[in-house]
Amino acid sequence: MATSTPTKPAAPTGAIDRFFKITERGSTVGAEVRGGLVTFFAMSYIIVLNPLIIGTIPDGTGQFLGGGTDGPNLGMVAATTALVAGVMTILMGVVANFPLALAAGLGLNAVVAFSIASLPDVTWADAMGLVVLEGLIILVLVLTGFREAVFRAVPVQLKTAISVGIGLFIALIGLVDAGFVTQGQGTALQLGTGGSLVGWPILVFVVGLLLMIVLMARRVRGAILISIVTATLLAVALEAIVGIGGRSEDNPNGWSLDVPALPDQLVAAPDFSLLGQFSLFGSIEKIGIVAVVLLVFSIMLADFFDTMGTMVAIGAEADLLDETGTPPRTRQILVVDSLAAAAGGAGSVSSNTSYIESATGVGDGARTGLASVVTGIAFLLATFLSPLVAMVPYEAATPALVIVGFLMMMQVSGITWSSYEIAIPAFLTIILMPFTYSITTGIGAGFITFVVLKVALGKAREVHPLMWLSAVLFVIYFTLEPIRTLLDV
Repeated sequence: MATSTPTKPAAPTGAIDRFFKITERGSTVGAEVRGGLVTFFAMSYIIVLNPLIIGTIPDGTGQFLGGGTDGPNLGMVAATTALVAGVMTILMGVVANFPLALAAGLGLNAVVAFSIASLPDVTWADAMGLVVLEGLIILVLVLTGFREAVFRAVPVQLKTAISVGIGLFIALIGLVDAGFVTQGQGTALQLGTGGSLVGWPILVFVVGLLLMIVLMARRVRGAILISIVTATLLAVALEAIVGIGGRSEDNPNGWSLDVPALPDQLVAAPDFSLLGQFSLFGSIEKIGIVAVVLLVFSIMLADFFDTMGTMVAIGAEADLLDETGTPPRTRQILVVDSLAAAAGGAGSVSSNTSYIESATGVGDGARTGLASVVTGIAFLLATFLSPLVAMVPYEAATPALVIVGFLMMMQVSGITWSSYEIAIPAFLTIILMPFTYSITTGIGAGFITFVVLKVALGKAREVHPLMWLSAVLFVIYFTLEPIRTLLDV
């Protein structure tokens, strides 16, 4: 009986291949470029959405971010949002060689806008100074090895649950953003409008989703990107013919985020005046040191664990995790992510963090940091080409989130469901992410339940000290409002 000779891995084909280990990871330059573009299209909405969240809220003195008192300056916020995202995503690709993109964090930007900047006498510069401070603190935790140590202390199956939960979370985000799922009357959620699918935009979403499913089932390369582009062109054609308009109270079945139309101009000069507009310690004299500590802590804890969950999910989807569920170059990933948090504050566009939408590019073949470089370059170009970015409505891009949610859900078989002491924390981690619209909440519930069950079963010694610490911090995080009330801040 003949024995087979192990196949040698293909040799790198050039300097770029060697630097990014493209062949070694079973990828190609074409797949990386395509994956990078898919990731950009999946998360390009942040260029429009971040200004709408932080650019339209006056601070505690009545000033808009970059816009004075007369009104918002959304173009300035959009340009700087794209700039910071582009630079930090390129840095992630080059330094960490990981297919992970970064941009202003949703949720975090809302906290900055509604819970910090709007406080009496607090300015946008003061609020952004707290974001810079938070990023620098997390950077110190990374450089001392603490953040990585916490990550390694998490049991492998809980990491798997985090990945699965994020998959369900982003699938729900895709369905909600497209209007396929909405808030019901008497129910938390319902199908479409009044339990029925209504309107041309929903048709675009369904066509895009079905096209993506068919292309992926047929193993067509670039299935996600092809579907996004096709759905966008269909949306542009429908808008030109029917004149649907944007979604509003008077037009509930209109387009979400962007009204798809051919732009009048392809290039618009960016304004980066927001760069450097922050005050590191200005908020202390306005709201006091105790309030500042609590606010920085709340932002930091969300940032700290969101990224951990995201990089595990991306690493699992790309098959880059080691036997402990840890991605390669974890320290470098966390360093860049920490710098991105500070950079977002320094650019006055809120904390930048790792984006789970990177999974769309990974789902389309990306395996290396070259994909991140491509995504970053696309963001930099978007500072000039914002009219093109505004062509893509949610309905054309969100099918990618649903499909990636399916891909990440497949990892659920890695959890030992017959063992309650891991299965119940994993279950809570998975369901609470979509149910609460928060990655951090799911992780926190899973950590706390894991520790409680180990103690109840007489296995407290099996709990890593850093898991104990994390659980305590999450208890504080979940009770921040009562703590603020007790301290009268």
